[in-house]
Amino acid sequence: MVKILIGVIIVAFIVIGGFMLLDPNLTQNKSGEITEVDETHTFSIEGEISKEGTYNISGLVTMSDLIEAAGGVTSNADDLAYFDDVELITGDTYYISPKYDVTDVCNNTPIVKVNINEDSSEEMIVINGISSTISNSIVTYRQENGSFQTLEELMEVYGIGNATYRKIRNYVTLK
Repeated sequence: MVKILIGVIIVAFIVIGGFMLLDPNLTQNKSGEITEVDETHTFSIEGEISKEGTYNISGLVTMSDLIEAAGGVTSNADDLAYFDDVELITGDTYYISPKYDVTDVCNNTPIVKVNINEDSSEEMIVINGISSTISNSIVTYRQENGSFQTLEELMEVYGIGNATYRKIRNYVTLK
């Protein structure tokens, strides 16, 4: 009888250990209960943020969570260029654009910007780097996919690669 009981306990430990190896999000606490561990996600943030860098955050992560982890935005951050409640994609780098031209010594010249969620293609071409073809692609993308949720989503538009995105990201807003 004791041998059967010991055998059952050993098999139980082997089965539990096997399941924990198959699903690394499971852990066993001190009382023996198996619980799910919050998955950690990695995000990078740059621009008008207190501490640029890469952050590991658990659970569902929004832009406000990432900004909080990075110590908040600077006084020059353009709050029209990001949504606080947008869910972020693991591994991506996010950018907080400035309100004022950082090359201006007095730092009081506002940057002329266009709203990629509302402005027409004709209004967008005033920005250096946004041609009529790109502005038409932005409008088409937004009609087919809905409003842009992050500036980085611009790189999904036909004709906008990393170089064009970096050139125009200070000159666009989302709201």
